[in-house]
Order: sequence, then C-alpha cells, then structure tokens
Amino acid sequence: MDYSLFDRARRNASPVEIELVEAYAKGQVTRRAFVQRGSVIGLSFAFMGSVIAACGDDDKPTTTSAGGGGAIKQGGTLRVAAQQPAGPLDPVAMADLGTYTPVVTAFEYLVNTVEATLEPMLAESWSPNADGSVWTFKLRSGVKWHDGNPFTAADVVATMDRLSGSNLKAYISEGSTKAIDDLTVEITLSTPDGQFPHQVGPYNPQAVITPKDFVLGTTLDAKPTGTGAFKLVKYDSATGATFEANTDWWGGKPFLDKLEFVFSADLPTMVSGMAGGAVDAIVQFSVIGGDALLNNPDVTVQTIRGAAHRQIWMNCREGDYTDVRVRQAIALGIDRDALIATVLKGKGDLANDHPIAPIYPFFDASQPQRTRDVAKAKQLLKDAGKEGMAANMYFPDLQEIPQLAQVVQSQLKEIGLDITITQETVVDGEEWCKVYDSTVEPAGCDGGMDFGIVDYGPRAVPDVYLVKAYATGEWNSAHYISEPFRAAVKAYQGSLDLDGQKAAIKDIQRIANEDVPYAIPYFYNSLIAHKKNVAGIHATGLGHFYCGKAGFTS
Repeated sequence: MDYSLFDRARRNASPVEIELVEAYAKGQVTRRAFVQRGSVIGLSFAFMGSVIAACGDDDKPTTTSAGGGGAIKQGGTLRVAAQQPAGPLDPVAMADLGTYTPVVTAFEYLVNTVEATLEPMLAESWSPNADGSVWTFKLRSGVKWHDGNPFTAADVVATMDRLSGSNLKAYISEGSTKAIDDLTVEITLSTPDGQFPHQVGPYNPQAVITPKDFVLGTTLDAKPTGTGAFKLVKYDSATGATFEANTDWWGGKPFLDKLEFVFSADLPTMVSGMAGGAVDAIVQFSVIGGDALLNNPDVTVQTIRGAAHRQIWMNCREGDYTDVRVRQAIALGIDRDALIATVLKGKGDLANDHPIAPIYPFFDASQPQRTRDVAKAKQLLKDAGKEGMAANMYFPDLQEIPQLAQVVQSQLKEIGLDITITQETVVDGEEWCKVYDSTVEPAGCDGGMDFGIVDYGPRAVPDVYLVKAYATGEWNSAHYISEPFRAAVKAYQGSLDLDGQKAAIKDIQRIANEDVPYAIPYFYNSLIAHKKNVAGIHATGLGHFYCGKAGFTS
C-alpha cells in the first residue's frame, strides 16, 4: 500500500468518511461496497479513486450496458412503448410505472443512481453531519427550467415541503429544509438516516424536484416544465406523450430531436409493436409473453438484476389472516423454485418473505430459506381452525402477475385453500390500498381487500419497502404493526457504517420472515428492449427511461 497517498486521500475527510476508508483499507468491505457506500455519504469518485489506488486495487466500477454499437448520430425521433398511466401526471401522488415514465422524463432528482451507486444530478455534492441527522446538498449552477427560469435552492425547499406531508413524511416535516444560499440546501431529518440521499434519487420516484410555484395537485400535463433533457409538448393519457429535446439541458444538447411514448394498457400490444417495428424501444416487459423480443436477432434486451418483487399481502389487522399460522401456512404452500422456473423463466432470485434482496451488501445469507412444506402448511391451517378456508385474491393485469396468481392459486389448493382470483386492470386496480389518508393505525393505506398481489419496483436500497410497506401506513396494505420491526428499521436507518446496517437487517429479515405480513416469493429481473441501432439509454426498471445521451447509431 502507498501509505503517503492513502494519508493524503483521507487528510480532509470527516470522521464518518475516515471510518469507511479505514474499513476498506483493512479489507473489511469490498471495493464495490466501498464505492456504493462512499457515494451515499458524498465521497467524490476522484477521492474514492485515490483511496482505491492507494490500497493497490485498480478495478473500475462496472456500469450497465446501454446497448448498441458505433457512434451515435444527431437527430431522429425515438418511439417508445410504455405502460398507460393509471392516473394524472402528478409528481407527488403518482404511484404506477406508467405515470412515472413521462413525469421523470421532464423532471430530475437531486442525485442519480447507477447500479446502487449515487452520482450527481441536480446536486453536485452532498454530505452528512456526524450522526446522519442533517444532510447538506450543493446544487448544480446554471440549470434552467424549461421556461428559462433559473433553478435554485428555493425550488428544492418548496419541493421538500410538499413531500413532507406525503412521500417523505417519514423523514422530514415542513420547514425541515432550508436554503443556506441560492445553491445550497440543508435538510434536517426527523431521525438520523445513513441512507437518506437515496430518498432524493430515482428509486424514490416521487422525489423529483419541481418548481417553487407548484402546489399539491399540480400536474405535468397541465403545467409542462422540468429541468430534464426533454420537454413535454403533447400528452394524451390514452394514446401517448411527445417530448422535444431541451437544447439548454445542463447535460448538453441531446442527440435525439424527439421522444414519443406510445401508451398501451396491455403487454402483448407493446411487445408486438416492438417486434413489428412500430416502436424502437420498450420501457419494460416480462418473460411471459416476451418471447418475440427475447428471441429476436434485431433487438437488444437488457436485464437489470435488482430488488423488484411482488408482495402477496394479507390483512394482519382483521379477518382470516390475523392468525400468524394462516400467513405462515400460505408462505409454506408456495413453491418458489417452480415460480421462478415457470413464471420468470429463470430470470430472478429466490425471496424469503422479506424485501431484502441478495444484491444488497448487507443481505444476511445465513438466514434459512423457507421452502415448500405442504404437510406443515396443512397442520398450521388445522391448528388455526382454517381448514378449507375460501379466499379471494386480487391482482393487477401487469406483466407476469396474472400467471403468478394462477400458479399460486393452484399451489395453495394443495394445502386445502379454496382461492378465487380476481384480475383488475392496472388503471382501475386499487384493491391493495383504496384510502391513502386513513387515520386508523397503521395510518395511511387502508380500505383495500384482505388478500392480493401488489407490485414493488426495484430500489437501490430497501428503505422504501421497509418504511412504507411495513413500518408506516402509507403503503401498508397488510395493516402490519410490529414495534420490534419498527425499532430494527430505525436502527438500520441510523447506521452510518455497514456493520451497523448488517446487524439491523439481520433482525429485519428474521421478523418479517416470522410474521409474514407479506409472502414474497421472488425478486425478478427487470427487462427492457430496444433496436440494435439504438444506444445510450439508461433505464432503472422503475419507469425511468433516460435518453439524454441516447440516439441512433445508423
């Protein structure tokens, strides 16, 4: 090791930064984990590169292939098949993949995420105080809104205040964000959170930064604006949206002249449009029904391995599922290996009834994997007095979920459950959470049915799952309350070091697996596709389809 270079690299670092640097130097964390964690607490890539060089490791971080080959040409219109929005283009209230796509094409975040590593977006740098309770963001200068007005700290403050009553209410309150100057904001959290920058990035979609004069309920189509690479010029919720290139984009003039999103309410239409040449790309598709793309020599398919999953929720507050033995029986009745083989065609990872995916650096691989046990499931149902129980399972018409519902229905029949399945359209299906502002504990998501399947897209860290689906009521369709679980989440969020996060996550995995408010059978790979002559697309698998550096190669 070059100790002189190492000492210079850490000389001006904070105690939190020094702790991470020393852990890496001692071999306690991998290079990948060092880069991921360092990006969260605000270490620059130059700084991390100097530390890696000092420690004798010159591996370069990997990035997701953008596809295509050759130089990108200037000009052209990229036609993209996308899911039809289920609601208004409301940056704060949006809650589905179809709505995310057009909204995040116009608006941007403070930070960007590439393979769980944070990068600058509207913020050029960020850093925490000693315990992670206060985060300071230095904003990018020279950024303009699409109408020509300058982007400033006042826009960030107003956005955070709007989100304090909804998307970020578990983290901040109104007035928590203050402008230090025109290009610096300070965010004081309700409790320390060592992962907070992820909450103002793409994997928390509603955290897009909107202008200071927006109010709750303002929609993008009613007031087109943004700081992104493309400007909204035409929108029809049934057919599609047209965006023109923003030549004043801070990231440089885009190669493309236009983006055209072609909406559809069903996957077969999107896949056939892509296979037939009606569109140049598709935001997301599943292996079920996607053979025309997976086996097409003219199409490039990108696979994004992540934490995206399906939650089979069960009402823990009232009804048939209040007895944990019923929930455990259902979890034991599911054949996870068979689901991955048949529903995902192998493109996924086993899940263990908790939302911590194997891709996370703090994942506890020592936890025993739950496997199918029909006899034990039957006994649990008998002990709970629920033999032969009938139930209705609701699910959306989205990607592979209808096939998942059918297979689960068949598997649970073998443990003695009579399951009726009810499919809803993505646009209308809200049986998982009809009332978002309930005052009944856990306050928030309420009014839905007792049993069903809901989709959760990929996240670079599991905070959204843990906080919104388990620890609070905002998306808690299971109405699950567990003080030990909430305490473990608080311990995880308050940890600025990987060891502390691992200890808390171990408890989180155990409690969720034992209580089973949600049966989670697998983590699925997100699939996107585009023509061979298209390059430069950066997709997250959560509706983001960034094309600021994309275009045609021939």
